[in-house]
Amino acid sequence: MAMSNLTEDRAPLTHDPSAWSHTHDFSHAAQRRAEQRTRWVVGLTLAAMAGELIAGWLTGSMALLADGWHMGSHAAALGIAAYAYAFARQHGADPRFTFGTGKVSSLAGYTSALLLAAGALWMLGASLGRLIDPVPIHYGEALLVAALGLAVNLLSAWLLGHAGPGHDHAHDHGHAHDHANHEASQDHNLRAAYLHVIADALTSVLALVALSLGMAYGWAFLDPLMGIIGAALISRWAWDLARASARDLLDAGDHTAIADQVRAAIESDADNQVADLHIWRVGPAGRACIVSLVTHQPRPVEHYRALLDSIPGLLHVTVEVNHCRLAGCGAEVRG
Repeated sequence: MAMSNLTEDRAPLTHDPSAWSHTHDFSHAAQRRAEQRTRWVVGLTLAAMAGELIAGWLTGSMALLADGWHMGSHAAALGIAAYAYAFARQHGADPRFTFGTGKVSSLAGYTSALLLAAGALWMLGASLGRLIDPVPIHYGEALLVAALGLAVNLLSAWLLGHAGPGHDHAHDHGHAHDHANHEASQDHNLRAAYLHVIADALTSVLALVALSLGMAYGWAFLDPLMGIIGAALISRWAWDLARASARDLLDAGDHTAIADQVRAAIESDADNQVADLHIWRVGPAGRACIVSLVTHQPRPVEHYRALLDSIPGLLHVTVEVNHCRLAGCGAEVRG
């Protein structure tokens, strides 16, 4: 009898509830392309490392051997970026990650920022040591190493620079392409990999300038001086990257503009008032949103979701509708 009453009072669902579920894999084509190109850069760097080590061993050049091992540390740092992409892709559907693996990009970026800072600190210490206690410079070999390193890093920078959303020509979802262009800088993992190769390219350029002038005029002091300048610039890049990625990790980003759009869309309909609003980034492609609203005329949740459809970058939206039965609800919420 109890079962019969239950059947009468609560009719069973006639549709599969999974029809209303959705994925938490917020990756996009640009990230897959970035992963592929990052792997190419790692392979290119490892090849350059092997070439320099072999050449250094055959010629007895300490400059080539030292730069070869430096290339190895560079490949390890880029390997973090490649691993982060692979991890995010492989675990994108893992339910243990409540809102997907989008923040792996920011975590990898923050880690790479620390490595950049450590490299800059090492450059500063080594350069100051060379100023205090100069050592003989083999200009010919050093110029060759700097030129080879610059060539490798420029090619790597080109590969990574053409891996972002701005080069995605697949118009899958209307405004998604334009929004991806706007969000390109939010892939902290790609930005970190790019900064690694740019930092190395900068070091090579400064070295070429210092070595050329040193060989021509005997200004040996320029070599460590350029190292100090390079360390200062790389430190600034590392700080900016660490600050930006840390904001995403702590959900402390500035979402004022998109929050204003959400409020305007909700409150332009009927007498709705937004009572509570939370927006945070769930990956380079966009944000999640939880909005709680109060209204005298509640409508289905789908209605309020539709109001937000025109706002780009909202990948996961949760709506809470509160039915106000008092005349003053709107005024209270506004206050």
